[in-house]
Amino acid sequence: MKQCTHADALPHPEPEPLTATCPECLAEGTDPVQLRLCLTCGHVGCCDSSPKRHATGHHEQTGHPVMRTFEPGEDWRWCFVDHVLV
Repeated sequence: MKQCTHADALPHPEPEPLTATCPECLAEGTDPVQLRLCLTCGHVGCCDSSPKRHATGHHEQTGHPVMRTFEPGEDWRWCFVDHVLV
């Protein structure tokens, strides 16, 4: 079973969210479908169900490996590099 090789290197405590919503969607006038929080820097981006996929774009630009859901009532993390739930 494949495992995330990046979770142990994440900052503790996790970073504070830089914004309350996806700033790229806000600037473009689009609505994010679901929000994700980068666990390296606190960037908030929209999920892959959103037209622009800003959370994935943030990972592609920065290399930051792990994000978590930023949706109320949800508690899961995803490693972009290893393609696994953390």
